[in-house]
Amino acid sequence: MAGETTTARRGLRPAEITQGTLVWTALLIGAAFSLLPYLWMVSSSLKTNDDMYSATIQFLPSQIRWDNYVRAWSTAPVGRSLLNSVIVASGCTVGNLVFSVLTAYAFARLRFRGREILFLAILGTMMIPHQATLIPTFILMRWFGLVDSYPGLILPGMITAFGIFLMRQFFLGIPTELEDAARVDGCGRIRCLIKIMLPLCGPALSALAIFTFTQTWNDFFWPLIIVRSSQMGTIQILISALKAQDLVDWGALMATVTIAATPTMILFVSLQRYFVRGIVMTGLKG
Repeated sequence: MAGETTTARRGLRPAEITQGTLVWTALLIGAAFSLLPYLWMVSSSLKTNDDMYSATIQFLPSQIRWDNYVRAWSTAPVGRSLLNSVIVASGCTVGNLVFSVLTAYAFARLRFRGREILFLAILGTMMIPHQATLIPTFILMRWFGLVDSYPGLILPGMITAFGIFLMRQFFLGIPTELEDAARVDGCGRIRCLIKIMLPLCGPALSALAIFTFTQTWNDFFWPLIIVRSSQMGTIQILISALKAQDLVDWGALMATVTIAATPTMILFVSLQRYFVRGIVMTGLKG
């Protein structure tokens, strides 16, 4: 009786409580399955080779081997590869944020002939497979003399159609009255963008930063094509090279994979709150 009274007082019916319990249970199960590969990755990075080749599934290592990380760092250029990946991913992320904001602001606020057709043409490039543009992009980079260099790795990823679309949708959701008031006070377009629009774009910028950094960090095909020396190799190139060895040290390899996955996980966790807000608040207005 007391339980029914409390339920009625809160305005929740038994059916709603049951439905909420089922939803939370499904979410927890989904989260467990999503985290399982990462937990297995960390566990494998602490295993011996005997545990790796064991016929039985061992989720926990029989003997924790922290020296896998030491061996991975000392026998392979992990530090150099991480530095290259950080430089390339950061450069692409910053460039994509800058160019996407400027382009999206023009499509959202400026009125010019052919605006809609041009925007549709940009969106149409999203349907072209990334692999189809690798060879033409490589030819352009070779003409400019940017093969096996940081500019050659960064420039093709500095602006994306997805970034333009994401920021444009966010700008369309901001009332134009804010800019009109600033324009009356004498603010120009660039100043309105910097002083009025950008402070409101934190969620969208965070979402775009996570998407761009993660995609660039995990990219394998473009660095494989443009890189010619081991000094310019990214962490994904290094992982592929370690897997291609005749005798694979799986403990050191999984330790390298764990190290490679850590920056993107830290970035997502630190910006997760803004990432969710950015996804929710974009795409609501066409």
